[in-house]
Amino acid sequence: MLNFLKKIYHFITPLLADWYYGRPGKKMIVIGVTGTKGKSTTCRYIASVLMAGGYKVGVLSTVEFQIGDQRVLNDKKMSMLGKGQIQKMMAEMVVVGCQYAVIETSSEGILQYRHLGVHYDIAIFTNLGTEHNERHGGFDNLKRDKGKLFAALSGAHKKLFGKEIKKIAIANADDGQSPFYLNYPADEKFSYSISGSGTDSIKNFKAESVVPLSDGVEFSALGQQYRLYIPGTFNVYNAMAAITVGYSQNVAPDKIAAGLASVKKLEGRMEFVEAGQNFKVIVDYAHEPISYAALFTTMRQLAGSNGRTISIVGSDGGGRDIGKRRQMGQVAGEICDIVIVSDVNCFDEDPHAIAEMLAGGARTAGKKDGENLFVEVDRRKAIEMAVRLAHTGDVIAITAKGTEPCIVVGGGKKIPWSDHGVALEVLQARSK
Repeated sequence: MLNFLKKIYHFITPLLADWYYGRPGKKMIVIGVTGTKGKSTTCRYIASVLMAGGYKVGVLSTVEFQIGDQRVLNDKKMSMLGKGQIQKMMAEMVVVGCQYAVIETSSEGILQYRHLGVHYDIAIFTNLGTEHNERHGGFDNLKRDKGKLFAALSGAHKKLFGKEIKKIAIANADDGQSPFYLNYPADEKFSYSISGSGTDSIKNFKAESVVPLSDGVEFSALGQQYRLYIPGTFNVYNAMAAITVGYSQNVAPDKIAAGLASVKKLEGRMEFVEAGQNFKVIVDYAHEPISYAALFTTMRQLAGSNGRTISIVGSDGGGRDIGKRRQMGQVAGEICDIVIVSDVNCFDEDPHAIAEMLAGGARTAGKKDGENLFVEVDRRKAIEMAVRLAHTGDVIAITAKGTEPCIVVGGGKKIPWSDHGVALEVLQARSK
C-alpha cells in the first residue's frame, strides 16, 4: 500500500507543478537527452550550439543548471530534480526569455515520473549499457523505460515563434539499441555515428577523419570541420548529437562549429586538475563499464608510449548495480597500469566489501596486490597514493564522482567532498 501511495505521489507531483507554474514546457522547445553515458556533456554541447545560433537556452543536467545567462553547478546529487523543481526552473527559463530547454532525462527520473509535465519536442538517445539494470528489473525493462522519453513525443504539437514545432527523434546509430528508439512515432528522425552509416530510411550524420589530440579532438561532418577542446574520441558522439540538433533547428554549420569549440571544459567530465605537476590528473564521472573503457582508452592515448595510467575506481553502495562492480574492476585492470580501489558513496554497505568486488575484477585481469593493485577506501588517501606513485608523463584518473559535492556513508550522513578540490590540495602539498 505504501509503495502504491508513493507511486501516486510521484505521478501527480509533476503534473500539479506543470499546472501551478503555468505549463512552462509548452512555452519553449524542450529537448530531452537519455542514455547511459555522455548525457551531461551532450546537454552542454547542445546548449552551446543553440546559443551560438542566437538562441537563449536553459539546461538542467547532472552537472549544471542554466537559466538564460545564469549558470550554477548542480549540487543536489540528482540528475532530474523531484517535487516539481523541474517545472519551477523551467518557469524561470520562460521568464528570462529562453526559447529552448535542454533536460537530462535519467532512467531513475523516468521511474519516478519526473518526465511528466515536461512536454518534450526532441528526444535524443546516446547509448545503452547495463547501469541500473537491477533498479529496473533487468536490461529489457531499462531499455523500455528509457523509451518513455520517446513515447512522450506523442503529445500535442506546440505553436511557437509563428510556426508549429516538429517532434524529432535522434539516436546514436552505432549503438545496437538505436532502432528501438527510432521506431517511436516522430515527425522527423535522425541518427548520428562514427563507425556506422545508419539506415537508408533515416538521415544519418556521420563523423569522419577523427583525430584525437592532447587537448581535444578534431573531426569533420557533412563537409564542416569541427574542433573539440575536451579530450576523448567518445566526446565526438556527444558532439554529433549536438550537431544533429543544430541542423534540425537550422543553425548554420559554422555557428555549430563555433558553439562546440566554445566549450573548453565541463566540470567533472574529463576535467583536468592543474597545479604545475609534470603528469596529468583528470576528474571524471565515469562509473560503469562502458564509461570506464572509454575513459581509460583516452588516458592511454594521453600517456603515450612512455607514461603510465593510474586509475582510482569505485562503485556506489546502497545495493546499486552490484553486478557491474567486478566488471568495472576488470576493465580498469585490463587497460590501466595501476588500479587503486576506493570508496565512492558506501551508504549502508561495507565500503571494504564493495572495494573487494572491484579488486577481484582487477585481479582477474592480472593485477597483483601491493604491486599494481591497491585497496584504499579512504578517498583522500587514495588520491594521495595516486599522486605519490605518479611519474613524469603519467595520467591519473579519479573516477565515479565528478562534481558530486559529498560522500554518503551509513545512515545517509553526507560528508562534504570535491574530487577536484581534494586533488588540487594534494597536488599543491606535493609541490611544496
